[in-house]
Amino acid sequence: MIKKPKTELLTASSTTDWQSGISYPEIIKSTNGFSIDNLIGSGSFGSVYKGVLSGDGSVVAIKVLNLEQQGASKSFIHECKALKSMRHRNLLKIITACSSVDYQGNDFKCLIFEFMSNGSLDFWLHPNDGEQRNTKNLSIIQRLNIAIDVASALDYLHHHCETPIVHCDLKPSNVLLDEDMTAHVGDFGLARFLLETPNNPSKNQTMSIGLKGSVGYIPPEYVMGGQVSTLGDVYSYGILLLEVFTGKRPTEDIFTNGLNLPQLVAMALPENVMEVVDPSLLLAEEEDNLDENEDDEEERAIIKDDDPQCTPSRNQMGNAWYQ
Repeated sequence: MIKKPKTELLTASSTTDWQSGISYPEIIKSTNGFSIDNLIGSGSFGSVYKGVLSGDGSVVAIKVLNLEQQGASKSFIHECKALKSMRHRNLLKIITACSSVDYQGNDFKCLIFEFMSNGSLDFWLHPNDGEQRNTKNLSIIQRLNIAIDVASALDYLHHHCETPIVHCDLKPSNVLLDEDMTAHVGDFGLARFLLETPNNPSKNQTMSIGLKGSVGYIPPEYVMGGQVSTLGDVYSYGILLLEVFTGKRPTEDIFTNGLNLPQLVAMALPENVMEVVDPSLLLAEEEDNLDENEDDEEERAIIKDDDPQCTPSRNQMGNAWYQ
């Protein structure tokens, strides 16, 4: 069933829900010393580890900043400011943060988030050959629901926050899926707050400059030095939508000599749309149909077993057992 947009915007996640700060030794213990077995992802400014908090045993995702990377400290500050000012069911929920020093006296900063058991949308769309492939492909209904979830998160950021927020780095690896396959937008390290200018309240300006983003998802106006705006997120969302339904990254090798993902899809519409649809989407539909048929067969078998006229004799059952 396709999800319908809900009018309720807020969840229990808020600044008052943040637990008291967690210590560096606790972080070490919860990740088993930042074991590679606990590593679940890495990005521009750090790595993400799966951890278990000793207090209540809850499973969390711990984003550890690589402070040697230029811009990492600023990213940490941006993300903390953004996360403290927003709450929504389709945004990744933060639990607490840690700003301390490690055992060598070096600065240490991390953010602790709710763990998303189904990983990122990127993994579902592009599982690596070395990774265990998903047991099932994303169906068209699941993809539509994920698209609705992400759109709901952007609507909240752009229109329902006290100060509008531009995410600036919307892409499948920053969309996380929980156990119910509900999408949560995360990674606000590049987020920007929009401020209204005194002379022109209708014109928004970003409170900081020096935008960075991900190649393939950055809107053209940003590349040309244009002002950051909510329209930039809308462009990135459009690219994400095309990727969700085509299974193609906007940075694939086929996109050369001026060809890009939007153009590829535009050329296929409307007669040749099936040529650009993600093949795994079609496989998912076949899997769903197969599951439905198996369920129908099981249901018929149960009905048959309950019918006294269809009950086999003891000898028949015995023979079947040993066959």
